[in-house]
Amino acid sequence: MTPPLTPAAPAPNSTPAQTVGPFHGHALPFADGGAPAPSGHPRTVTVHGTVLDGAGAPVPHALLEFWQTGPDGSAPAVPGSLRRDGLGFTGFARVTTGRDGHYLLRTLPPGGAPYLAVCLFARGLPHHLFTRLYFTLPTHDPLLAALPADRRPTLLATPDPGHHRAYRFDIRLQGDRETVFLDFTETLSHPDADHGDV
Repeated sequence: MTPPLTPAAPAPNSTPAQTVGPFHGHALPFADGGAPAPSGHPRTVTVHGTVLDGAGAPVPHALLEFWQTGPDGSAPAVPGSLRRDGLGFTGFARVTTGRDGHYLLRTLPPGGAPYLAVCLFARGLPHHLFTRLYFTLPTHDPLLAALPADRRPTLLATPDPGHHRAYRFDIRLQGDRETVFLDFTETLSHPDADHGDV
């Protein structure tokens, strides 16, 4: 029997030399932020992995946020994303990486779209990054269809053979196997824009 996965010990707060972060360890993490699944739920799955830089080195002090649908495919309606009664499912999680760049999340399998939306903050990043974590690669997904076939696996969490109901999802910031990141920028227009009336 394999030992259960446990979250990495939080990295100590430090004053960085970089202009950008890490400043996440003081106020943003919250108690049980990596466990949006209701306590003791039998369908809980564990997702874990490492955030890696372009040289393959782990990135400590990174902050990851996850959003997802509930197991029935609906948007969670539990009031407040930081519920701490251990009962409701909010579909929101926030975890940090330890000194080894490792993170751990305990959640429920999403219904409907088979993915989690992921947002990453890390030192040296002037802007946060968005990606997706898929549990399977569906054949009719517009995002995946727009990607070259060899890039799609960077969005796939793979079963961890050493642990029951566990998946591994590493995030690579650069390099040959760089994770696919999404651009949500949008150009807003106004019918009177050419007349300076906006």
